[in-house]
Amino acid sequence: MQYTKLGNSELQVSRICMGCMGFGDAGNGQHTWTVDEEHSREIIKRGLELGINFFDTAIGYQSGTSEQYLGRALRDYAGREDVVVATKFLPRTQEDVEKGITGQRHIERMIDKSLENLGMDHVDLYIYHMWDYQTPLYDVMEGLNRVVKAGKARYIGISNCFAWQLAKANALAEKEGFAKFVSVQGHYNLIFREEEREMAGLCAQDHIAMTPYSALAGGRLSKQPGETSRRLLEDSYGKFKYDATAEQDGVIISRVAELAGQKGVSMTEISLAWLLTKVTAPVVGATKLRHVEGAAKAVNLTLSDGELAYLEEPYVPHRLVGVMAQNTAAAAKETHVWSTGNQKI
Repeated sequence: MQYTKLGNSELQVSRICMGCMGFGDAGNGQHTWTVDEEHSREIIKRGLELGINFFDTAIGYQSGTSEQYLGRALRDYAGREDVVVATKFLPRTQEDVEKGITGQRHIERMIDKSLENLGMDHVDLYIYHMWDYQTPLYDVMEGLNRVVKAGKARYIGISNCFAWQLAKANALAEKEGFAKFVSVQGHYNLIFREEEREMAGLCAQDHIAMTPYSALAGGRLSKQPGETSRRLLEDSYGKFKYDATAEQDGVIISRVAELAGQKGVSMTEISLAWLLTKVTAPVVGATKLRHVEGAAKAVNLTLSDGELAYLEEPYVPHRLVGVMAQNTAAAAKETHVWSTGNQKI
């Protein structure tokens, strides 16, 4: 495994971040295909054995059970100082707004619940999961700064934002002396490259780490054309993100399969080797041991300039999908994919 500094922080992270969205009680949350605690623990343990020290979860994943599974596994298999744990918080709900719960108080309540779920006294990276149009940016940044000053989070990151939102937030933080975002977690992979328009340039200029999610496009970049899985069959949100462009994306997926065959490696390794030339540490989900093993192998695979260009050449622009399609003031009160479920916060 290779390691690198996470943006402007002092955190040393593995080049692969284990995404924990696939861990949790399948009967208690957004997804029906998540894996139970026993199998989650096996995957987390194998990741640690392979040198992965960076783990990403969220309060909105399966009503907090993803955080719970991760926290218990890490207590049993790793020293707290040896791992980098990231979790995320959600925007205020309409009910929170109507009750007069401030942005600062909302963030405090969220981090306290996540720490309870994880069984930890702090997280290393606390991530603003999606832009909150109903809460003043000052309140969000001050609330996050309070969390850092209280020692409940070492650093802060952001997810699902436009480059202008990240720039605006960090400019405000710098003006007020608040903690600044050190990382951004956006939607980025071989078949969805819209982050290259503005976000990649901003991050390079300001030394902000890119830790993209959907690194394998919900498994599409790791499977032969026609191959399927329980997730591909049941993941309605993934279908919403990718089905409309399946034909054009299929050209790239076929090239991934072709190169994998030529090199005698998995499609996972090819797809992630490409992404690792662009970002700090992709967030890679795993629901089977072979998934995490393939991800770890990708770190040591080098693609030639010609191979990289061959993979990139068929790409055509994509419309924004998923959470980013709802990143508008008009959509602020719409139902979003993530919620805290049945947790008492």
